Amino acid sequence: MNPYSPVRMAARLLRSADVARAYTLAALLAAFGSHAVERTAGRVTLATVIVSLVVLGIGIIAARRRELRPLGFAPTSFVVFLVWALVSTIWSNDDDATLGGWMSLVAYGFLALVIAHIRDTLQTVRAIGDVLRWLLAASLALEILSGILLDMPFPFLGIAGQIANGGPIQGLFGTRNMLGFVAIVALVTFLVEWRTQSVPPQKAAFSITLAALLAVLSASPTAVVLALSVAVALLALTLVRRAAPERRRSLQWTLAIALVLSLSIAYALRHPILRWLDATAGFSLRADLWNAILTWVGNRPIQGFGWHGGWDADAYPMNVINVLLGESHRSALNAYFDVLLQLGWVGLLLFAALCGVAFVRSWLVASERKSTVYAWTPAVLAALIVDSMFESFTLEGAGWLLLVLCAVRAGQSRSWRESLDLVASGGESQDPLAPPR
Repeated sequence: MNPYSPVRMAARLLRSADVARAYTLAALLAAFGSHAVERTAGRVTLATVIVSLVVLGIGIIAARRRELRPLGFAPTSFVVFLVWALVSTIWSNDDDATLGGWMSLVAYGFLALVIAHIRDTLQTVRAIGDVLRWLLAASLALEILSGILLDMPFPFLGIAGQIANGGPIQGLFGTRNMLGFVAIVALVTFLVEWRTQSVPPQKAAFSITLAALLAVLSASPTAVVLALSVAVALLALTLVRRAAPERRRSLQWTLAIALVLSLSIAYALRHPILRWLDATAGFSLRADLWNAILTWVGNRPIQGFGWHGGWDADAYPMNVINVLLGESHRSALNAYFDVLLQLGWVGLLLFAALCGVAFVRSWLVASERKSTVYAWTPAVLAALIVDSMFESFTLEGAGWLLLVLCAVRAGQSRSWRESLDLVASGGESQDPLAPPR
């Protein structure tokens, strides 16, 4: 075939590093900026952007097919969870809504798969850092314009203009809790950029200050919990990384036992903790919602009511729950309760397996490898897992993309597929990006 034919030239372009970087930035910007896109241009525009990125991603994967392993393209836990969500259309009361929610899962998940296979860990961190720097800076600028310069809210973006009063602010993310979550993820990302010296010190200092400032101005109680959880996780990971190799296994088990005990104590002291966080009212609202969900789960405990993702106004039984509570919830305010209601105990176990396996794999990789960049994956997973106790961000949009991205990244270095590769290669690692251990 002529090397200058349009097909060959298009394939070379799709395999290029410039296209990989541009695609990664565009996909991340679309995911993290989905609220702003939907509120300013409409849901159809957002769907068009995501579908276009999926089509382009298919082209990139097709052009790079010889570099990829079909067996290791996606984590098994991720695939099985998607299959169960699709099967739920059989017993769902609204097949079209369930199929639409499932397609959203597939679309954002596929974007994560493409990013994970065309960029290494450091390149991914840098891309996320760039996108979150832009969005957080834009959020601060809009909040200053709304709350100080013009002194008027921007309802079409969900900005209340409360920055002059010290918050809470929402930025481009719709709610203060979403802004707090993004700010904590950004803070972890910026710290990794600083530690790996992948950005100039001045840029790193500005970025860290920006993320910390917006986390504070969000006035989100969940941001406090996330910050503490991630800090504890990183401290524990640092202890493991600095321990002698022969002591790591015992230290890992000690930390696991300490985690179980800490969670038990935190649950026992949940009411004093919530009072300290000044979030009792919010928790009372959540408790009423969760109790109502558990009542409905009793009707379909195994399979749930069918996957919807976010709660639409007409989605059953979410619409009935909102009517009974006199609220207009858009989610269960807890990813685990959302999965339990929509996919039953089977779905919840699959979702827990996806999160748990990804976290354990990423933790083991980060504890064995020297580069600080490997700490990013378990830190972000810790934020996602903890945040899922208070919000359902992990089940759609940027949260789902981050979860799948971290799961794929963890599985690329430590999975049963890697063992097959080691056997086939006589014991040499097949990960060309892995640094010396």
